[in-house]
Amino acid sequence: MTRLQQELQRLYGPQADARPGLDVDAPGSVNAQGLVRSMVLELARPADWAALSGVWGGVQADLGLPAPAIAVNGSDGCQLWFSLLEPVPVPQAGAFLDALRRRYLGDIAPVRVTMLPALDVAPVRPPLDSRPVPALQADSGLWSAFVASDLVPMFAEEPWLDMPPNPDGQAQLLAPLKSIPPAAFEGALQRLRPAAPGPGPKAEAPAAATLDPRRFLLDVMNNDSLDLALRIEAAKALLPCSDAARGRQQEMDGHQLP
Repeated sequence: MTRLQQELQRLYGPQADARPGLDVDAPGSVNAQGLVRSMVLELARPADWAALSGVWGGVQADLGLPAPAIAVNGSDGCQLWFSLLEPVPVPQAGAFLDALRRRYLGDIAPVRVTMLPALDVAPVRPPLDSRPVPALQADSGLWSAFVASDLVPMFAEEPWLDMPPNPDGQAQLLAPLKSIPPAAFEGALQRLRPAAPGPGPKAEAPAAATLDPRRFLLDVMNNDSLDLALRIEAAKALLPCSDAARGRQQEMDGHQLP
């Protein structure tokens, strides 16, 4: 395993690609339990680093989180790559990214913002977008790459590299970065969560670091302070569990018949 692959494994594993070369698993890869460790927020068409830098600085200054990696996507945008020390359910990751979008990119057209993992990615489905970094982009013939924060403005007009980035240089950019600990991620979610309207008492928000994905999805679905679209996605994810429960109940009822 190369030094670059080791850094990608450390930050965005547990499933880094062991094949030779620069390719790694797609951002937002979902494991069999519906959990993710990596989250990607992209602003494209055009690659507006002046706007995206507000997110990069805000998560550090306002939320106390480690700096995410910065990348150019090899086509038309800039990306922020967030690393989690412990994996979380897809709806929780999606809620975090969407909350960042609303707070720091609220005046940007949503069509220009891509979030991975996407909220409608289920454990049995592949990621919606499979563009690892660094990698050659088939549609443009150009390269995506991680870049230093002070050099990103140089890529405003051309968010790509004409040739493969140096693997050791990419590893050196990733080496100082740290993953977000569970307690820090929970605290950031709490600060990003909007207050429920009205002066009366409100229902307690779901615990962000729950260890039971089904319990977490139920809390998201029943929390009327969250966006309706997010609650609907949580309900969809629970459908297989509900069908299985009904099947078990019908089987038990059949056994009880005289």
